[in-house]
Amino acid sequence: MAVLLFSGNARLELWSKVHIGYGRARQKRAPWNVRAGCGVRASLDALVFDCDGVILESEDLHRRAYNATFENFEVRCPGNKSPVVWSTEFYDELQNQIGGGKPKMRWYFNRNGWPSSSLYSSLKDDDEKVQLIDTLQDWKTNKYKDIIASGAVEPRPGVLRLMDEARDMGIKVAVCSAATKSSVVFCLTNLLGKERFQQLDCFLAGDDVEEKKPNPMIYKVAVEKLGATPDKCIVIEDSVIGLKAAVGAGMKCVVTFTSSTSKQDFSEAAAVFSSLETVSLDHLVKLLDERVIATG
Repeated sequence: MAVLLFSGNARLELWSKVHIGYGRARQKRAPWNVRAGCGVRASLDALVFDCDGVILESEDLHRRAYNATFENFEVRCPGNKSPVVWSTEFYDELQNQIGGGKPKMRWYFNRNGWPSSSLYSSLKDDDEKVQLIDTLQDWKTNKYKDIIASGAVEPRPGVLRLMDEARDMGIKVAVCSAATKSSVVFCLTNLLGKERFQQLDCFLAGDDVEEKKPNPMIYKVAVEKLGATPDKCIVIEDSVIGLKAAVGAGMKCVVTFTSSTSKQDFSEAAAVFSSLETVSLDHLVKLLDERVIATG
């Protein structure tokens, strides 16, 4: 398998020159959308997007919402006088290791001690632990929605175009997120627009499956609901957690990394990009046979 190192737009231009050729031979070929459309449709059943980190750069938004939640409910771990605060560095590591908000908090409290709060001065049993996590997550979700609703957040470049290209070619489009369903619905409605969201062929959130990523369950369920073949689907993820989930489901995975995931091991990915801005649907399909690492 070849490993190609490209930076920025040059990676696609170089790829085109190698595979299409130069000069007159290149000019005589039909445009990508005419030349490859039928072949793409025949080889690709579905294009599946993760939400956080792929459709929007959301890591810091979630971190801010969690910290606001901890402050609001005066969540203090044993031996600490101040509410819990997750730093940018810590949250980058946490969100790259553990999928889903409730599992993140449960892991943190198991490691640092279950906290006191304005809800519970102390936790008596596992039922109260569950109730605390549920309450914190609900409040955090609403806070996150407020941030999204502010209008200051936009989709990552290239995402909406790829969704529209896929739909125009008759390819199914889906979103699979480990986040809370109400949060993802609100986020997608605001960022994709109501019509584009309602046209999704499949939408699954963390609430819809028993196991979180990197467990492949959410993608296996998506394949079944889409009526697709796993190896004829392309999943777009931003982290190794999502990559492992997609590969575990037998699906091809393309990674568009963020600043917090750029140093992760994406060796199992079919292609790796810093941005989808200049990536076409046809390029994604053509690049599935080679591993591409974008450095720009």
